[in-house]
Amino acid sequence: MRTDPHCCIIGAGCSGFTAAKALQDRGLSFDILEMSDVIGGNWAYKNSNGHSACYESLHIDTSKHRMAFADFPIPDHLPDFPHHSEIFEYFNAYVDHFGLRSKIEFETCVQEVAPLPEDRWAVCIRCPDGSEQTREYDAVLVSNGHHWKPRMPEFEGQETFEGIQMHAHSYLNPSTPENLQGKRIVVVGMGNSAMDIASELSQRSVAGRLWVSARRGVWILPKYIHGRVADKATMPGWIPLRLQRMIARPLLKRVLGRMEDYGLQKPDHEPLDAHPSVSGEFLTRVGCGDILPRPDIRRLSAHGVEFADGTSEEVDVIIYATGYDVSFPFLSEDLICPEDNYLPLFKRIWSPGLPSLLFLGLAQPLPTLVNLAEQQMKLIGDYLAGNYALPSRSEMEATIVREERQYLGHFYDSARHRMQIDFNKYVWDLGRERRRGGRRRRQA
Repeated sequence: MRTDPHCCIIGAGCSGFTAAKALQDRGLSFDILEMSDVIGGNWAYKNSNGHSACYESLHIDTSKHRMAFADFPIPDHLPDFPHHSEIFEYFNAYVDHFGLRSKIEFETCVQEVAPLPEDRWAVCIRCPDGSEQTREYDAVLVSNGHHWKPRMPEFEGQETFEGIQMHAHSYLNPSTPENLQGKRIVVVGMGNSAMDIASELSQRSVAGRLWVSARRGVWILPKYIHGRVADKATMPGWIPLRLQRMIARPLLKRVLGRMEDYGLQKPDHEPLDAHPSVSGEFLTRVGCGDILPRPDIRRLSAHGVEFADGTSEEVDVIIYATGYDVSFPFLSEDLICPEDNYLPLFKRIWSPGLPSLLFLGLAQPLPTLVNLAEQQMKLIGDYLAGNYALPSRSEMEATIVREERQYLGHFYDSARHRMQIDFNKYVWDLGRERRRGGRRRRQA
């Protein structure tokens, strides 16, 4: 690759605009293409591109102390867990502070990214006026997000159910897109969105009755422990993850108690063996009887749900908070094809054999995704500027296997765990890889 590559950034969410800032700092040329009319991606409420998963009451589950960009402090006056509107304002302030807005091509949709000789790319776009054009780039940085294509489960009798079925991605508030006042509701799932939406709807002034159905029990982590923000208590990246879990698990169990004492299913895994479900309200709602826990759905009928324990309920609405599928509609499946959200990437960035196609923010980090690409761009920036050399393809593939074992080996098998990483450990590993790649480049 040239040492002054012309780059294409797909998407102006938090990964895309931090990538643009990093390339700008290095004096590298780029186009940043955004299909919407605003920046912010998933955090732009009612985003015109239809890809935002924000609901009106959403607050981030990661504290402001962990989500802040390293070179742009988050305002002190914001609460520990900001509302989505405050995050959106913070993102816009970042973009304006670093002079990026004028460089973003809004309402510009990437139709296709196709390979050219010498690891270059042809990018076909649809312009705001509806016309199409094709541009050529030395590198493409993919930051189109992975929380926009709803994953829907399948149940026996699903097609016969005469009530409302919707994915959590569509939910905005108790009256939009459907009026849920007084309805008998089942929320499917036990992730963060499921708990937020269930907690909001289960209030007696909203739902007539609300159940939460889940395939398995989970550990529900609090936002505060002993009056302090819980995610501040992290360990350095150099401590092995297995040792970190050994230290943290008994402490968490002491704080949390047993989930079955709250009337929930007993988890079939240890704390930290799953992507955490975080809520400061859900357990209280269960304890008040506003949320009624149920096991997995066995089948649906015209007006009801039968659960795996044999109980049945008459139901008006089913909300599936069942996650998302990773998708790249502009890439041929011959190039990149995530299977059940599994996409093996070197350092969660490169698919071996495609050195100039780079993925940003394509991970489920603990605790935060917001500032992940900012850290990834330190390594990517070195690479694009000619100061970093990739290892051989065989080394990349061996590293992928080793790091998947490190990051994923203790998780139960689930699509939500295909891209799991520990933020601190990952960033520490990126730093080591930057130094190794710098040595490879100097020795070449």
